[in-house]
Amino acid sequence: MGHPFLRFLLPLAGAFWAGCGAAHAQASVSDDVVRIGVLSDMSGLYADTAGRGSVESARMAVQDFGGKVLGKKIEVVWADHQNKADIGSTRAREWFDREGVDLIVDINNTSVAVAVNNLARERNKLVINTGGASDILTNEHCAPTAIHYTYDSYALANGAVHGILAQGKKDWFIVGVDYAFGKAMTSNLTEFVQAGGGKIVGSTFHPLNASDFSSFLLQAQASKAPVIALANATADTVNTIKAANEFGITRKQTMVPSLMFINDIHALGLKHGQGMVFATGFYWDRTDETRQWARRFFEKMKKMPSMIHAGAYSAVTQYLKAVQAAGTDDGLAVARRLKAEPLKDFFAQNGRVREDGRMVHDMFLVEVKKPDESRYPWDYYKVLSTIPGDQAFRPLSKSACKLVKAS
Repeated sequence: MGHPFLRFLLPLAGAFWAGCGAAHAQASVSDDVVRIGVLSDMSGLYADTAGRGSVESARMAVQDFGGKVLGKKIEVVWADHQNKADIGSTRAREWFDREGVDLIVDINNTSVAVAVNNLARERNKLVINTGGASDILTNEHCAPTAIHYTYDSYALANGAVHGILAQGKKDWFIVGVDYAFGKAMTSNLTEFVQAGGGKIVGSTFHPLNASDFSSFLLQAQASKAPVIALANATADTVNTIKAANEFGITRKQTMVPSLMFINDIHALGLKHGQGMVFATGFYWDRTDETRQWARRFFEKMKKMPSMIHAGAYSAVTQYLKAVQAAGTDDGLAVARRLKAEPLKDFFAQNGRVREDGRMVHDMFLVEVKKPDESRYPWDYYKVLSTIPGDQAFRPLSKSACKLVKAS
């Protein structure tokens, strides 16, 4: 019969080992490696605000996580999409189908991002867009395994427009870049200007990475609109503002960038950038946590991080936490896990991922400092206010995403 205590203990031991076996069976990592692909502009006009800085941010996140998840190695690979949807989607397809990439981040071009979202949907692979801007990625192009993380055109336009309308300037002219992002941003700007009682008196679109902005700016100047809003980014934004200064346009009309990075202010200089107001998802000099991480980034890259760089670090960190919690790198399972818990780190202030894939978090309305207000290198912004995520991003009640449950 055996000792009564042993008869009691053996079933418990069996249950314990069975539980351990079940837990082990649930942990599943494809190819015994978790691979993260950084797909970005590595050589063009968007490279400074994303590019190799995003690769370094991903590597920092992996290093800080310990280099392994579920006992398996984590690898970071990267590729240049060259701002071309066909090149970006081809690279993403190769990663997903033949090279075992489990997550793609950055994708700082809306046209490329739309193509990669579609691939993610087809292949049950996870995409966390930390670089693209258009809010169509969580509307008509949403996908169960696609998350839009750092910012979007809706939140950026929302912050920029409200800050300027409060100054009593009602008539606007828009200068935008002629592809998906510029069109989406123009639509968002128009929505907020009209909702605030303002008027769009005209718009014009220039090629990506344009060499001459004179004809577009002369149209804006001729409109006599008090506000010229820019629906472009990085070098295009910097060169538009520089040209406007050269033509004397900024003496009578206010330039409002809708998407501005700290790298752009560094290139533009405080003399030309001072006084501009816009929304951002991150500022390196805002808290002790942001400063600590940004200085580590600076040691490696010799520049302060953009919001894309900070978003990439945060996204990879939260992804690895979700893989650990889910016990698998399966795209849909990890996406569900990311949507199940609040996100909290130096970037994801009050963060959460909604059913449409939008990562909602606090945004910040900032003003560029005057040269004599800057106390040290990269001290460029005054934070005017915090915009709570629920107010910054498009509400689900206005979403066109098919994943959003009908109310």
